[in-house]
Amino acid sequence: MMAYLRYAFAALVAAVFVIVALANRAMVEVKILPDTLAALFGFNFSLSMPLFVLLGVAIGAGLLLGFIWEWFREHGIRAEAARLRREQAAMRSELKRVEKIAPQARKDDVLALVDGS
Repeated sequence: MMAYLRYAFAALVAAVFVIVALANRAMVEVKILPDTLAALFGFNFSLSMPLFVLLGVAIGAGLLLGFIWEWFREHGIRAEAARLRREQAAMRSELKRVEKIAPQARKDDVLALVDGS
């Protein structure tokens, strides 16, 4: 059921993208510099493209920058999780080592506490 909902949502998003692309297929000129700065520097690179391509590139660049920003922002969280995983692995190996040395301690925890003190 969820797969059908996922496919229906993907089809709806694709239909919206196609409709927006058809509505915005007019050609626009994208310039690197404003005309006054272009006159000052003596050059101005410009590119003509359909508006929907420009919108798609802008949305894609925004998503990419957002993903990169979040990856850097969550670096501390990932580092802490890795440290905790290493600590957990060390504790498990220590527990296995202790269980091999004193397997009877796991049978009765109360007696193990009394014997240990």
